[in-house]
Amino acid sequence: MVNKRSKNVAKRQQILDAAINLFTEQGYAATSMDLIARNADVSKQTVYSHFGSKDDLFSASIAQKCESLHILDLSMDDLSDPKRILMQLAQRFTEIISSQQACAVHKICAFESKTYPQVSDLFYQAGPLKITNEVTLLMEKLHQQKILNISSPRHAALQFLNMMKGELWMQLEFNTTERISTKELETYLHDSVEFFIRGYAIK
Repeated sequence: MVNKRSKNVAKRQQILDAAINLFTEQGYAATSMDLIARNADVSKQTVYSHFGSKDDLFSASIAQKCESLHILDLSMDDLSDPKRILMQLAQRFTEIISSQQACAVHKICAFESKTYPQVSDLFYQAGPLKITNEVTLLMEKLHQQKILNISSPRHAALQFLNMMKGELWMQLEFNTTERISTKELETYLHDSVEFFIRGYAIK
């Protein structure tokens, strides 16, 4: 029984790995369930037994990718040093948005949003919305522990995340050859975190 369950888990992972690679390399429209099955070295029936549709498989593969890029451990109780916590968050967030697969998935969703609007919805739910919700919880904790004065945690989360995108995100969006240096990025994140803390400081 355990062996059978382990095999099922392994098969599911094979399918997810093949799917995320194909989706990011070829796009949503060009990736068929047949192609995923061949690349995962399983039958098409096996793919459908784990995932009912291509939408379900796309959603699961994106969710797994976002889960593997877990942005912050919100189980931590000691938030007494908000600058350290927020700087850690800022650095992790920029790592995520600048990763090769994150950029590829973003471009796929933007390119195919009119033809396949459900693709953008799935990505938004599994990626940006998940991260926003996670950061919102952090903002709530900072407010509850009276470390910062954040009466609207969701607004604060969105403000923080969008501010951290900065010049890096614009360069990624337009695929420019010139990129902000690591040192410039660190300085920008540091200044932005300090700006955010000053704005929500308890007066």
